[in-house]
Amino acid sequence: MLHGCVITAIMISVIILSDITEIQNIAKRTIQYIKTQIYPGQSLTEIRALCENKMKALGADSFWYYNIGAFVFSGRDTTVSISGRKYKTPLRMIQDNDIITIDLSPQRRHIWGDYARTVIIENGSVVDRMDDIKNTEWKDGLKFEKELHRTLLEAVDENTTFEDLYFYMNDLIVKNGYVNLDFNKNLGHTINRYMFQRHYVEQGYRKRISSADYFTFEPHISMPNSEYGYKREDIYIFNNGKLKRI
Repeated sequence: MLHGCVITAIMISVIILSDITEIQNIAKRTIQYIKTQIYPGQSLTEIRALCENKMKALGADSFWYYNIGAFVFSGRDTTVSISGRKYKTPLRMIQDNDIITIDLSPQRRHIWGDYARTVIIENGSVVDRMDDIKNTEWKDGLKFEKELHRTLLEAVDENTTFEDLYFYMNDLIVKNGYVNLDFNKNLGHTINRYMFQRHYVEQGYRKRISSADYFTFEPHISMPNSEYGYKREDIYIFNNGKLKRI
């Protein structure tokens, strides 16, 4: 009986991993798609609608975060951190030189995707390669976001707690001259089937990260007193004792 339970648990885990990878790929494909659709003069409302329609076309059946599929901000609003309970798409238009944060929350059969990227517009076009960005502040912000994710993979082991990660990363952010913009100062959360089950990368949550099936890392950062914020989010899993990005 015990062996049967173990086998069932393993099978369920494999199915969930396959499903979460698939829904996360829907989010990734949507970001690549929207980069081909953005143009100056376009409203953020249109960008949100295009993202949400694309995710549904790719197989999402709903959006798990307060039924909002795409949180979209641009320009100085990229520093805004707000709960989904209060979110309304800003009445802004894309400029010839602009910065956009897009955070996607697709869902299928209660399996979540969670993926965010910062998109840069220069001279009226999306700049897809980081090295081609001419605005040095924007380029440096995106590079540091990428560095934070690289550091995550190196710094976290099976004994690291969510609180450990909270203090380590917030300290690293400050040491590099940035601030954490999140309204609760957390840096991510566990991935679950229902929102009330989530736990955060926050002070006071001392459970080991390796005990969670999946979790997100999503630092939302800015230079002090800057008008611009940066966000990069991925889902991670411990696999054979090693942290990996989905």
